[in-house]
Amino acid sequence: MTTETRTAAVNEPMPLADVDLADLDNFTDGITPWRMFHTLRHEDPVHWQPEEAPNSGFWAVTRHADIARVDRDAETFTSTKFVNLEEVDEDQIKKRASILELDGVRHRALRSLLQRQFGASVITSYTDFLRGLTATTLDAALAKGTFDFVKEVSADFPINVLARLLDVPPEDNQQLIDWGNRIIGNTDPDYADVLLDSTESEQYRDLPFRSPASLEVFEYGRELARQRRGGDGTDLVSKLVNTTPKDGVPLSSQDFDNYFLLLVVAGNETTRHTITHSMLALLQHPDQLARLQDDPSLIPVAVEEFLRWASPLYHFRRTATRDVELGGKLIKEGDKVVMWYASGNRDEEAFGNPYDFDVTRADNDHVTFGKGSPHLCLGNLLARTEIRIMFEELIPRIAAIRLTGDVPRVRSNFVNGIKKLPVEVTLA
Repeated sequence: MTTETRTAAVNEPMPLADVDLADLDNFTDGITPWRMFHTLRHEDPVHWQPEEAPNSGFWAVTRHADIARVDRDAETFTSTKFVNLEEVDEDQIKKRASILELDGVRHRALRSLLQRQFGASVITSYTDFLRGLTATTLDAALAKGTFDFVKEVSADFPINVLARLLDVPPEDNQQLIDWGNRIIGNTDPDYADVLLDSTESEQYRDLPFRSPASLEVFEYGRELARQRRGGDGTDLVSKLVNTTPKDGVPLSSQDFDNYFLLLVVAGNETTRHTITHSMLALLQHPDQLARLQDDPSLIPVAVEEFLRWASPLYHFRRTATRDVELGGKLIKEGDKVVMWYASGNRDEEAFGNPYDFDVTRADNDHVTFGKGSPHLCLGNLLARTEIRIMFEELIPRIAAIRLTGDVPRVRSNFVNGIKKLPVEVTLA
């Protein structure tokens, strides 16, 4: 499909009655989600989306400004009732809550445990390591000429970074990738041990994402914690087990389990999918690739367009703590309110020509990492740095690159993921 044909398909009107954000099969072709978002932004920007039982439906917030309003107001739109569409009871919340599902003092205390590790000075100190790691990844991939960009580049690079941050051996990388796939891909038959909506998943209801893979991650993390407790290491695990949060309440074993699992999943999945979507966009827009080849100094600006375009997470959910008006709709206390970041990143009110992939786009106010939120992605600077260095190292090496096969997508309305990106590369 040409770029022009794809753009036309995305802009083809979809009747509001046909929009169904709860149907996961609508998220597997790379076109239907954008058509649904386009219709909602223009016709019903705060839209009630029914769901099948046991879920009860949610408000879909699709405009940039409304997403920012919800994201900033944790008092009215809380994370403590969970941030995914699954509805959980109080017992599940107690067992499964991670830093994502906390607000206020405790959230800030747990966030501060690792905030410095993801700060500018520390990330800057990783630059040489990241460049060396990128070179190693690219040397191995490009030598093959024809390869799966996801497996050889997008997944390989971030997982090596995560292994460094956790101070675990590179031999464990594939296991970390597999865990992330099985947990985040809990609605995709190619990845999930147990599909989220299956009756079998009920036996795993107290585990994150209802995934039995969580038990394996817990066991792995607990062994690392046992080895490093009482030590003076600077890795993320050592910081978690040897630092008391600022609120004075130590991490429980359950707090550690859920925090560690979040690091394993978030430290790989979103950066991996952003790099993949960015490469696909450059393949589909060769004029933009040519601009970066001609002027690599544009790459730092292009990274923000990569993030806007990729939107690696479609949404996060909040829950209304009181009756509130939003977009002309009355939201009731207890209603699920879902911020569709991917839609906000294509909002015509926030971006000129939002369906144009433009590596020179200025003032790129995307919401990929959240927008003015206390939950702003902790690893956003690391992700930006990884993506920038990857393309600074990759683009000068390639004379040409072309797609050689299909691009299957993760069956999910949460993660905007690509499973495979088969390419053939001609070296510069």
